[in-house]
Amino acid sequence: MSNRTINLTDEVIDYVRRVGVREHPVLARLREETAKLPMSQMQIAPEQGAFMALLVQLIEARQILEIGTFTGYSSTAMALAMPADGRIVCCDVSEEWTDVARRAWADAGVADRVDLRLAPATETLATLDDGSFDLAFIDADKTGYDAYYTGCLRVVRPGGLILIDNTLQDGRVADDTADDENARAVRTLNARIAADEQVDAVLLPLADGLTLVRVR
Repeated sequence: MSNRTINLTDEVIDYVRRVGVREHPVLARLREETAKLPMSQMQIAPEQGAFMALLVQLIEARQILEIGTFTGYSSTAMALAMPADGRIVCCDVSEEWTDVARRAWADAGVADRVDLRLAPATETLATLDDGSFDLAFIDADKTGYDAYYTGCLRVVRPGGLILIDNTLQDGRVADDTADDENARAVRTLNARIAADEQVDAVLLPLADGLTLVRVR
């Protein structure tokens, strides 16, 4: 038995997306539309969206918080996995990007499950009740990750999940010579989570790194 991680060539990724992901038609169209935008690399991969949707179903999440919505792929994927009476609070500061998300939510029939807050996420976090969410997803400016994580620890219930995107930073977190502000911020948060005995956590080499944190 080998503990080697498979080399994810384009051919392997294409295979995964053909047989391992049941991508909703709205999500497929949204991915194609977003690919034409200058910041398209900010969109999560379809296999990550499918994984997150499955986590929503596994923990039966009804209240979700998203910090960083962009064009709405992750929020749409999670909203589709929620029950009809579920709610997802989406935090972003871009009306232009979230206008695309609004169309996706409407096309997917989940617009009534989404509460979009166009304001700095730290301001929105301050208005939310302790332990009021089952799951939170952080995928915004990396220098704000520590503050977002602190806020999510408060608002996510015991037994709930915090998902944090881009925790590998293209591998720069493992390179001590990589000293840009994003790598420093994420490296610091990774170390904080690794040492925190109040949570259970794993960093998965999925896409650009996805950390799962279970609040004890």
